[in-house]
Amino acid sequence: MLKVGVVGGGSISEFHINPYISNEKVQLFALCDSNDQRLADAGEKYGVTNLYNNYIELLQNSEIDAISICTWNNTHAEIAVAALESGKHVLVEKPLSLTVEEALAVEAAVKKSGKILQVGFVRRHGSNTKILKQFIDQGELGEIYYAKASCIRRLGNPGGWFSDSSKSGGGPLLDLGVHMVDICWYLMGKPRPVSVSGNVYSKLGNRSNIENLSFYKAADYDSSLNDVEDLANALIRFENGASLYVDVSFTLHAKEDELYVKLFGEKGGAEIEPEIAMVTEKNNTILNITPQIDNLSFDFVGAFTNEINHFVDCCIAGKETLAPVEDGVQVMRMLNAVYESAETGKEIYL
Repeated sequence: MLKVGVVGGGSISEFHINPYISNEKVQLFALCDSNDQRLADAGEKYGVTNLYNNYIELLQNSEIDAISICTWNNTHAEIAVAALESGKHVLVEKPLSLTVEEALAVEAAVKKSGKILQVGFVRRHGSNTKILKQFIDQGELGEIYYAKASCIRRLGNPGGWFSDSSKSGGGPLLDLGVHMVDICWYLMGKPRPVSVSGNVYSKLGNRSNIENLSFYKAADYDSSLNDVEDLANALIRFENGASLYVDVSFTLHAKEDELYVKLFGEKGGAEIEPEIAMVTEKNNTILNITPQIDNLSFDFVGAFTNEINHFVDCCIAGKETLAPVEDGVQVMRMLNAVYESAETGKEIYL
């Protein structure tokens, strides 16, 4: 029985907590949150009596085997290192850190501790992703040389800590872009990135003045502070000659929200968002292929359940995680380079 603690009680934490509760190999043993009322409410809701408002005290409990980190981005690396040093396995929500230096410190702590650290790249665990990955691994697309991904919100700045760069580290690039970059890079076979050219824009702000259209808001929504970008885009080149173009926004004068992930190879193409689809060529004819599966689109709840169950199995059986710390470091190199390129107006070589 794996005894697990969850650090952070914001909205994302329930997508960790519920799968832990459903997993018969796990005991949800402790919760931690700096908001005493939210902590007490969560303890009562989930029947957990080991409650902490300081993660250091939680880590001192030797009965806890593993933790999920569901806190502000600026605390991810700090808590991860402390947890590893205290002998805990770690599942840390994306992004792994705010800087490459922090990511490397986490990687060093993983190697020193010998414990499992899994980065919260949840889209790797989607059922549609797993199916497409099997086709890619069997060579159905051939060499993938180009990918493009877009996650555009016309109105979707969550406010709260998401829009406070001191806590989030950035806007849509670190919140949405991390998923888009990672899922493309992962499906492309994780080639080594060599250069990044990027742009960020802060033109529209929070847009809390908009009426008659609802949008996602953080648990601690507050529109008074917004110092993160509205929009980011990037062109990433890889050592094998492949390239990736990605753009993401919290707010944009777009007609509608847009989400797509597309891959292009020598033998075929594929989409994973908004629905899984493949393109190939047979008998001099182009074929658009739709797999006959339960969920063509990304199943948010199902992917988190798969992610949590995979983490539990890795902790118990010592298996290698699907999203190791090394991948978290590489993704941070790419994301940080986007900001550096935007700031300097130059392409950044990695």
